[in-house]
Amino acid sequence: MKFYLSMAVAAILMSATANAQHVNIGIKGGLNYYNVHNDNGVKYDAKAGLHLGLLGHIHLSHQLAFQPELLYSTQGGKFSEDNSTTKLNLGYINVPLLIQYMFDNGFRLEAGPQVGFLVNAKAETGNIKVDVKKDIKSTDFALAIGVGYIGASGFGVDARYNLGLSNINENSYSSVKSTNRGFQLGVFYLFGHK
Repeated sequence: MKFYLSMAVAAILMSATANAQHVNIGIKGGLNYYNVHNDNGVKYDAKAGLHLGLLGHIHLSHQLAFQPELLYSTQGGKFSEDNSTTKLNLGYINVPLLIQYMFDNGFRLEAGPQVGFLVNAKAETGNIKVDVKKDIKSTDFALAIGVGYIGASGFGVDARYNLGLSNINENSYSSVKSTNRGFQLGVFYLFGHK
């Protein structure tokens, strides 16, 4: 599955680059505000985190661009019960593949799929930390929707909502569907921006 996904991403990148008018590489980072949504009514509180990584910005036309990103993202949620709070700390390598509509004034609308690869997963209650990576699926699929702005200097900001589409529960005995959901606020810099 991962091999086929990697091949599909590579094919998209190569075809987009071949047709591109202009290509930029950049760096980005920012804040996350994620939680885990459960379909059984159990509520998790959102948890703050960070994201950091690289992005490519490939102009397909004057107003359309393809923007693949490679980001490390801290996610998860918090659950309180009986006067104790448990934090679910999840770390993902996320690969959003976004199509952007660019306005002439620097504003952008963006949307596209995102695949996430689980790097670590820990449950933390007080001073006790438990590795729960075996209970979380190694791959997560989401839909990313957002807005952004870039100035003539190459510095920009973006805001994005990531809606988890796949169940992250690995436990076969659990019928609960849990999905990642979160907001991101980021800053980025594109090298050689025109």
